[in-house]
Amino acid sequence: MVSPASPSPARVELLSNSGIKAIPKEYVRTEEELRSITDIFSKEDGAKNIDSPDLPIIDLSKIDSSDEETRKKGHEELKEAAIEWGVMHLINHGISDELINRVKKAGGEFFDLPVEEKEKYANDQSSGNVQGYGSKLANNAGGILEWEDYFFHCVYPEEKRDMAIWPKDPQDYIPATTEYAKEIRSLTTKILSVLSLGLGLDQDRLEKEVGGKDDLTLQMKINYYPKCPQPELALGVEAHTDVSALTFILHNMVPGLQVLYKGEWVTASCVPDSIILHVGDTIEILSNGMYKSVLHRGLVNRERVRVSWAVFCEPPKEKIVLKPLPETVGEDRPALFPPRTFAQHMKHKLFKKSDDEVHDEEGVVVVEHDDKSVE
Repeated sequence: MVSPASPSPARVELLSNSGIKAIPKEYVRTEEELRSITDIFSKEDGAKNIDSPDLPIIDLSKIDSSDEETRKKGHEELKEAAIEWGVMHLINHGISDELINRVKKAGGEFFDLPVEEKEKYANDQSSGNVQGYGSKLANNAGGILEWEDYFFHCVYPEEKRDMAIWPKDPQDYIPATTEYAKEIRSLTTKILSVLSLGLGLDQDRLEKEVGGKDDLTLQMKINYYPKCPQPELALGVEAHTDVSALTFILHNMVPGLQVLYKGEWVTASCVPDSIILHVGDTIEILSNGMYKSVLHRGLVNRERVRVSWAVFCEPPKEKIVLKPLPETVGEDRPALFPPRTFAQHMKHKLFKKSDDEVHDEEGVVVVEHDDKSVE
């Protein structure tokens, strides 16, 4: 049974807490999607099929090892994971458990606030302002909604932040998030260096190509997926790839991330003390498809609230033209992607614009970020 079309609360959290037994029809996915959606806790209490593949686990301590063979092995493992999967668990990543716990605690406490308190930070998507507290508006042809509320804002560099929309409550939100953003920025340099060397380039080449020290921007999106009475009918995040260069994700150890691997949806395990890394479209384009921007989505469940913290590392919208690097193109491997700015790529992808339409239109593209991930 599905609820008939009716005015829904502005936030999914309110809808979830309203006591409904069936979700409104605007949240029900397409017939094609429904064939593969499941309740993550419906079988064996969420236990993973031991025969199912799982995301690779990359030990970043190897990258910094003083032993050359260990270091070389670490580089190769990360490179192969980016080629084969485009997504991986990072362990021994160098960001302290204490800081990560602070970030999770602060974000969790913000979403524990009453909805009317969170509304003080609400965004206005109709005017193009996507920073702040919001709920996903449909941007697909069917007008289907996603079972998610979120908080989205720029976290790095500091001069690009709009501190007016950063939560003042809890008190540690600003200090913890600021420190975490700096750590993720350093980790970004390390990952891009390994991926650059993996293409036979100078280690700083990819970072320069995505904006370098001054222009690479980090956007954080805290995704809040309330309990869902019919999780087999809904998605927290629909299938997509990230437009970013890289995406780093924390989560509250509630499973939900699925990636499309060899034609099958694979549910990622929850690996303690790890950060999930996604390769985004930007790096896939620059590498001419060598590194994979993987299709992924997020399931919801009726048992537990799921929260994830995604940091999207993005090049400047207009300053750089994204295209396969010359070193990745040859007679046996033609360029797989046409030249586009980051803004043009987003328009082309989200709104299915032709290149002529993208070039002819003026104005700033409005992009609503998804945890285009989940864990």
